[in-house]
Amino acid sequence: MEEQQHNKEKNKYSIIIPTYNERLNIALIVYLVFKHLRDVDFEIIIVDDGSPDGTQEVIKQLQQVYGEDRILLRARPKKLGLGTAYVHGLKHASGNFVVIMDADLSHHPKYLPSFIKKQLDTGASIVTGTRYVRGGGVHGWNLMRKLTSRGANVLAHTLLWPGVSDLTGSFRLYRKSVLEDIISSVVSKGYVFQMEMIVRASRKGYHIEEVPITFVDRVYGSSKLGGSEIVEYLKGLVYLLVTT
Repeated sequence: MEEQQHNKEKNKYSIIIPTYNERLNIALIVYLVFKHLRDVDFEIIIVDDGSPDGTQEVIKQLQQVYGEDRILLRARPKKLGLGTAYVHGLKHASGNFVVIMDADLSHHPKYLPSFIKKQLDTGASIVTGTRYVRGGGVHGWNLMRKLTSRGANVLAHTLLWPGVSDLTGSFRLYRKSVLEDIISSVVSKGYVFQMEMIVRASRKGYHIEEVPITFVDRVYGSSKLGGSEIVEYLKGLVYLLVTT
C-alpha cells in the first residue's frame, strides 16, 4: 500500500480534452476534475479547434482561477479531427500518464480515481472505461442509438477479436510512452480513431485493463455523431480487418 501511494505521488497525469463549441460544459468538467483528483499531480490540456461560441474565452478565465500551469490551452485554427487533437495535445503533455476524455460530460471525472487505482494495482499500460460489463452502462440514449452502438461493438468484436469489451469508448488512461508508440501507427481520423488505437494496442501485446463506467449523453450542446461518422466507422472496420 505504501509503495502504491509512493507511485501515485511520483506519477503525473496529463488530461487531454478536445473541444469544439463546449462553452457550456468546459468549466464544469474542469471543476469536477479538480474535485475528484485532490491528491494527484495533474494538468489539463485543452485542444480547442477554433470554437466560435466563446469556448476559448471561458478557458482563459479558468486559467486565471486554476493557473496556466494546470490548465493549458493549446488551440488550433479550425476543426482538424479528433485523432490529430490527441496528437497535438500529446506534444504538450508533461505527465508520464495521459488521460483522454470528452468535454461534454459524457465521461464523468468521478471515474478518474478508479482508472488510476486500476493502473497502480495491475501495472497496466492502458486502462479503458467500458459500458459493456457489469457496473457499466449508458444513460440518456434512446433504444435505436443503444442498438446501433451495441451492434457496432458486436460487429467489431466478431471481426477483430480485440480482447476488450468496449472498442469505441474514448475515456482512457495510457502510459505516455505506450500512447506515443500506438498513435504513431494509427491512420484513422474521427470516431474510428479510438477503435484503431485499442485494436493496435491489443495486437502489440500491451496490458489493457477495464473499468466499468456509465456513459451519460451530453447535457448541453448537440451531438457531433451523424450518418457520415457511421459510414466512416464501417470503412474503418474493414481497414482494420485487412491491416491488423
